[in-house]
Amino acid sequence: MSDVLTRLLAQRGTIVLDGAMATELEKRGVDTSGPLWSALAMRDAPDAILDVHRAYFAAGADVATTNTYQANLDAYRRAGLSQAEAEDMVRQAVRLARRARDEHAATTGRHGLVAGSVGPYGAYLADGSEYTGAYTHTDEEFRAFHRPRLRLLTEAGVDVLALETMPQGPEIHALLGLLPEVAPEVPAWLSLSVRDDATALRDGTLLDDVVAWAEACPQVRLLGVNCTRVESATTALSLLADLTSLPLVVYPNSGEEYDAEAKTWSTGGSTTGGGVGTGTGSADSDADDVGSGSGTAPGSGGAGPGDDLLAGALPAWEALGARAVGGCCRTTPAQIQALTAAVGEPAA
Repeated sequence: MSDVLTRLLAQRGTIVLDGAMATELEKRGVDTSGPLWSALAMRDAPDAILDVHRAYFAAGADVATTNTYQANLDAYRRAGLSQAEAEDMVRQAVRLARRARDEHAATTGRHGLVAGSVGPYGAYLADGSEYTGAYTHTDEEFRAFHRPRLRLLTEAGVDVLALETMPQGPEIHALLGLLPEVAPEVPAWLSLSVRDDATALRDGTLLDDVVAWAEACPQVRLLGVNCTRVESATTALSLLADLTSLPLVVYPNSGEEYDAEAKTWSTGGSTTGGGVGTGTGSADSDADDVGSGSGTAPGSGGAGPGDDLLAGALPAWEALGARAVGGCCRTTPAQIQALTAAVGEPAA
């Protein structure tokens, strides 16, 4: 099947994703401390979201990830929004990413993609469950949860669906089964939340099973891992490379450890309050900085890892078959710029 993602991969060789959204929004004065993290910013601070997307495109990213990791309709209704308001929040997230993409293409001639971020049910729980997978639903309950957002993202015009930070086998199985029904023409990537040793999903589902499901889904173009330390991400890629011929996707976080109970990040013995926060990575690249909670948003204060955090891992990732690379929680445009420089231009 020929689609925009497949064509971009063929054209560029390795594509660069964006990085964290919520921490970048906080730098612009946006409050991301509530259980919806950055998902209310479509209403309260759309210009800030647009500015973050622009910053990642200016840094060289090929993909803008919508700010919808946590933007599911159930969460919005729980926060008091009407059905119509909740649906428009998702549409607005896509509009903002598409606008940034189109502006960048008009000024540079470089055409990027918009990825619709789809976080797990665990993100809706807002308790760090994307790091445990400790929740249960039937197949149809998972489908009912994901169907409205998938439909809205598709109808609003995303180029690709980013199923990210997925920690739980039954949910992945249900979600992949839903794609042909809701978005049959839209390619997708599947990015996993794995245990520290990277041998299984957070809920214990074996990678072999996930690979079989991904390979059986005609829309999955990339399979990989996000929102883990660079070292764990590289280990996960090495395991996946032995199991599948699918191109791989990888976008780790900044390397700091998240304590879901305390809602803090820690590095070198220090802690920072806040929810887990990507990407426009995303999850998050998530696109919402994965996470939960109350307190200050992750990323407030303190020096983070160096700008070469992601670029330094690129040779190992590409050797293992990674074709899409980027950053998740607490990663920055500067790190994406360094990663873009390391990827370089495709050979003529």
